[in-house]
Amino acid sequence: MMKALQRILIFCFIIIMPLEAQMINRYGTTAANFLEIGVGSDGSAMGEAFVAVTSGISSIYWNPAGLANLERSTVAFMMHPWIVDINMLFTGGAFIVPGVGNIGFGITQMDYGEMPVTTLEYQEGTGENFTASDMAATLTFSRKIVSWFAFGSSLKYIRSNIWHSSANSFAVDLGVLVNTKFFSFTGNDKDGMNIGMSISNYGTRMRFDGIDIYQPVDISEYEEGNYGDVAGQFRPSEWELPLIFRIGIALKPIVNNFSRVTVAVDALHPNNNSESINVGCSMDNNIPGFGMFSLRGGVKALYMDSPQYGYTGGLGLEMFYIGNRSLSIDYAYKSMGILGDVHVYTVGFSF
Repeated sequence: MMKALQRILIFCFIIIMPLEAQMINRYGTTAANFLEIGVGSDGSAMGEAFVAVTSGISSIYWNPAGLANLERSTVAFMMHPWIVDINMLFTGGAFIVPGVGNIGFGITQMDYGEMPVTTLEYQEGTGENFTASDMAATLTFSRKIVSWFAFGSSLKYIRSNIWHSSANSFAVDLGVLVNTKFFSFTGNDKDGMNIGMSISNYGTRMRFDGIDIYQPVDISEYEEGNYGDVAGQFRPSEWELPLIFRIGIALKPIVNNFSRVTVAVDALHPNNNSESINVGCSMDNNIPGFGMFSLRGGVKALYMDSPQYGYTGGLGLEMFYIGNRSLSIDYAYKSMGILGDVHVYTVGFSF
């Protein structure tokens, strides 16, 4: 009886062990994780459920295919104060090439500020300070193949710096945006369900190099009389980029001359975390002779293992002047649990 019970327990353990292994997510296995921070106040306010909604400069981040919906040349500036006094800035622009498509560019900068240098001997600090920063430069091309299908791609150069060491990488983003006739509450095809898909940060690995990895080594630490300053070099590992696959849908249950309501749902599959779902909603209200006022809200990272994200919200104001030119000001709020709350500010000009 005992032997039979032991066999059953061993069999159950063998069955359960691979199931538990499937739940292991590759936390902390990628570099340049600033690439996972959403760009733009509009998408951030909608819980980052934006892959099927995006149509402005922020499409450079969410889905490069969305840039094809841009009707006027535009520039935008985003300021994103992050947690623990980290600051993120984004500058982007796009212009239209008739008969070719839309071309955009964006530069994302992450500044981690100054931090004290510590060593094993001087754990309270050596009196020196070091800095760290990240940067990503993106060039995007997008085009509508037909009226209901758009395709876009981006080429990225990514660089990370920590004191005297740095790492570089190249990556591509790919995206499609499909406007279907399904669930059009107005009967117009353009108000039907949108389907968006994108793959972000598919690229080369990053490995840090610089004078910081060169250290003298005593090859015989416990022997006297030998040469104790042999030139030595650490060999840092190569790290993957945070690859993200997004797929989402967007519906417009209310569309009239005065307002438009958009509801969006995105599913995410990253290579360094568990899968999750983002949900967002936007209400855009026309103000005749002035512009448009928007209210947005959402929730991020549903069904993620141990998420720190919470509810999001924000508002936007687009003011028209001198014909089709416009000035837009957007704000977003994001809750990040024990890490605190963050705010996103974006200003854009179209001409």
